[in-house]
Amino acid sequence: MVFSSVMMYFVICITMLRTYADSVLTDETTCIVLNSTLTKDINCSYNCGSDCWRSSKYPCLQVYVSLNATGRVGLLFHNDEMLDVSSECFYVPKCQKDHSALRVMVQNISEHLKTHQQVTCYHDSSEHQASILLNRLHGSSAVFHSLFWPSCMLSGGTLIILMVKLTQYLSILCEQIGKAPK
Repeated sequence: MVFSSVMMYFVICITMLRTYADSVLTDETTCIVLNSTLTKDINCSYNCGSDCWRSSKYPCLQVYVSLNATGRVGLLFHNDEMLDVSSECFYVPKCQKDHSALRVMVQNISEHLKTHQQVTCYHDSSEHQASILLNRLHGSSAVFHSLFWPSCMLSGGTLIILMVKLTQYLSILCEQIGKAPK
């Protein structure tokens, strides 16, 4: 159990904690949606079987928001992953054969953002990063929940080891008491 929890800590630190610590887009504020438009179609490819790839397109949705706290205008991205995938599109759907279905899905997202003018978003207070996020993949609650179970396993494993050592010590002590001259 102890070894497993240490390995879980190792994996979580490499994957989740590193991206959480490196993220500068941490300040939460309210954003006002200024503009939500489909700008162009971007080429993508999808898997149609073993050794088969076909090309398709998805629409690029650009969403501009104004930060309520500072009034700064910036490009909104759905989450950290979309920021890495595309430098200009709010959301990049999984590429598929049906281009019209992708267009309808992205238009629905655009309409939803237009009807909900105010959204909670994350930005960089030092303004080194111009991008703004709608959702953070690894927030503080996700980090807590990811570290909670390995901590429980480490505590449980350590407690089991201590109980075994205590049992061994008491067994040796009982044996010594039993052999003592009367």
